[in-house]
Amino acid sequence: MYSPLTDLKNRIDLTHIPFTERGSRILVMKNGRGLIIRLAERWYKLTRSISAYRQRPPIVEEWVFVDASGNELETRLDSQPDRVVFHTNIGDFTLAFADPETLFLSLPETACGVRFRANMDLGQIDRRGGVLRVTGDIRRNLAYTTNRVIIENDLEMFNETGQQVTLMVQAGKGGMLVNLTPRLGFNRYIQSEDDVLTKARLRWEEWFSSVPPVLPEYHLQYLYAWWLMAAGIISTRFFTTREVLTPSKIHYVGVWQWDALFHALAYRHGHVRLAKDQLRILLDHQREDGMLPDAIHDEGTVTHLDFPIEADVTKPPLLAWTIWKIFETTGDREFLEETYEAVVRWITWWLRRNDRDGDGLCEYGHPFSSGLDDSPLWDGGMPVCSPDLNAYLVLQMQYLAKIAAEIGEAHDAINWNQRAAIMMGRIDEILWDEEAGLYLARKDGQPIRLKTPFSLFPLLVENSDKTKAEQLAKHIFNKETFWSKFPVPSVAVDETTFDPEQMWRGPTWVNVNYLLVEGLERSGFVEEARKLRRVTLKMLMRLPDFFEYYNPLTGQPGAKAAPIFGWSAAMFIDMALQETAETRIND
Repeated sequence: MYSPLTDLKNRIDLTHIPFTERGSRILVMKNGRGLIIRLAERWYKLTRSISAYRQRPPIVEEWVFVDASGNELETRLDSQPDRVVFHTNIGDFTLAFADPETLFLSLPETACGVRFRANMDLGQIDRRGGVLRVTGDIRRNLAYTTNRVIIENDLEMFNETGQQVTLMVQAGKGGMLVNLTPRLGFNRYIQSEDDVLTKARLRWEEWFSSVPPVLPEYHLQYLYAWWLMAAGIISTRFFTTREVLTPSKIHYVGVWQWDALFHALAYRHGHVRLAKDQLRILLDHQREDGMLPDAIHDEGTVTHLDFPIEADVTKPPLLAWTIWKIFETTGDREFLEETYEAVVRWITWWLRRNDRDGDGLCEYGHPFSSGLDDSPLWDGGMPVCSPDLNAYLVLQMQYLAKIAAEIGEAHDAINWNQRAAIMMGRIDEILWDEEAGLYLARKDGQPIRLKTPFSLFPLLVENSDKTKAEQLAKHIFNKETFWSKFPVPSVAVDETTFDPEQMWRGPTWVNVNYLLVEGLERSGFVEEARKLRRVTLKMLMRLPDFFEYYNPLTGQPGAKAAPIFGWSAAMFIDMALQETAETRIND
């Protein structure tokens, strides 16, 4: 019988793509010395470094399988989302998740064993395995357990904070559990191999059963994208109040506002509760003044930073747009009712707190609030009045008008449409540069003469000036500036600041392309939108994984780009479904 799991055979290679599961913090990978286990956790309050977890040693490393004589076995692996099978000359070792904190390992029926190192400072063996702990400010506990007859069970310190475990078992039936948890209690109950593997398979098959089909040419990459949308989810814990997708379970542990909105656009097609929860977690932590946090981590929220400048930090306002897209897909009017007032408070914060010069337009006060952290747009300092921000605000007012009309707030609907029209007029008056044929950002009242795709974002606004929109659309397809081999670069290729490898100073970002596709459609350039969408999908089909950003000249991921990247997968899903819907209509 067909299963999408077989279509994903060996996509999880353990070298670049980890074995993990929805809601788990456990990442199983391999290096030249065996398997390693990392934990998707961020300990900023302890380390005082935002990205310290990327350099933290694995909690378990040098995990190898051994024969009855203790000799390390050579392995060949086969993987599916629900299991990894390590083939050896004495039989197969099969790894699966018994629960989000527990790995199950089935063992060959011959005498065999495992050996691994755990970076934990306390340990004690017992008749079924052993317990290891990390003491101090961060508590992490590991229990390993077998229901086979034990031949050897050794625990040896290899340094001041590490233990080496050797576990050898007799021939027979049974397996082994490894439970990694911050909790005081352990899971040491070993289910049968059939139960564990069957339940693991059914969990994944249920996940894929809710996924709508796409055109055959997108099928395999589409399934992988949906795998990522499950595998990247972390469990609730402390400030992480909802089940949410991390931007990259390897590289970015937490919830970032902008990413959460884009993730929701994919989830709305197959897992609606998750789509809503990506937004609800932001509203759970809305400040009293209406501002939404830049990011949310287990240990708190990010609303203020002292680097590269000191200022409040958030992300661009796209919440109302996202909520309406969920409504379009689900017809769930109650979700509009649930979120309306919070969105009003959010846009009100932008309008009241961020028009510093009183000209009717808002400015970014911190580079990171733009989502474009190191863009050359900010090289001259902050604040900056940027076309993308003000286009987002107009877009949000237009969608708030739609929401208000749907929930019976007719007066609000009229008001939001009027305010949107006034602000769009100010964008045209203040930010349009006739010579460049672009909307240009301004610093201290002076234009920043730099071509970026963010000058094109007023395309998103309904009822925008058609003459100006035509000029913006032409820029996208100009081979001298934005229509690179793998468009659209985050800085035009003919600018002196263009760097194809440096985050927002040149690379192509899938969410930018997605917004430009929508902008072209909303401005009436349907064929142009289709062209950009298809080029973007083609770029994303070239590689086995989804990355944070891509070199616009080569199509390769940036050297520092995060792998298993959420919004790239999410935008692929949404655009593949758009292509599928259009093809069916035309057929």
